[in-house]
Amino acid sequence: MEILQELSTQLQLGNDEKVFELTKQAIEQKIDPKIILNNGLVAGMNVIGEQFRNHDIFLPEVLLAAKAMYAGMDQLKPLFIKEDMPAQGKIVIGTVKGDLHDLGKNLVGIMLKGAGFDVIDLGKNVPPEKFIETAIKEDAKLIGMSALLTTTMPVMKEVIDMLKQENLMGKIKTVIGGAPITEEYAKEIGADAYAFDAAKSIECVKYLLNN
Repeated sequence: MEILQELSTQLQLGNDEKVFELTKQAIEQKIDPKIILNNGLVAGMNVIGEQFRNHDIFLPEVLLAAKAMYAGMDQLKPLFIKEDMPAQGKIVIGTVKGDLHDLGKNLVGIMLKGAGFDVIDLGKNVPPEKFIETAIKEDAKLIGMSALLTTTMPVMKEVIDMLKQENLMGKIKTVIGGAPITEEYAKEIGADAYAFDAAKSIECVKYLLNN
């Protein structure tokens, strides 16, 4: 659909006003919110993520695109969060300590809620012990961690090491994601899964909670 391609393009350009208008138009045209999200906003953000990983663009461009993403997400959010949907499982998510970038994490949170999960969002700059304490207190079966900076990636390992120390590996699963994260890094630190984008994270969570 032409409007979704344009939405993706304007997001990549970081044009938040245009993204706001196009998302509104797409909703008025009765396009399914999931299609607007996946084929418009997420498609654009995936291009940005790929360009960032390849060093074709840098953090300022990512943050501009993120701001545009929020403009669209704010309108889609009410259409996604179905309060009456039975919860499929409880999940703790957050951006790790030292990292203040939360767009990807917020998108994952909205999509998980839309898919019927009970999501406890700890926000950004979350210390390792907070992930563990909350998961135990809330009886959550999965922790999702996000990082955009390479300097904050080791915090993910700290969380997994703490789970090992507490004999909670296997009882509480872990999914990690963010622009600098790779499948290899996830394996290296012992994470249960790596999600390269928001849509993949939903698949990972469903699989891990059912196996």
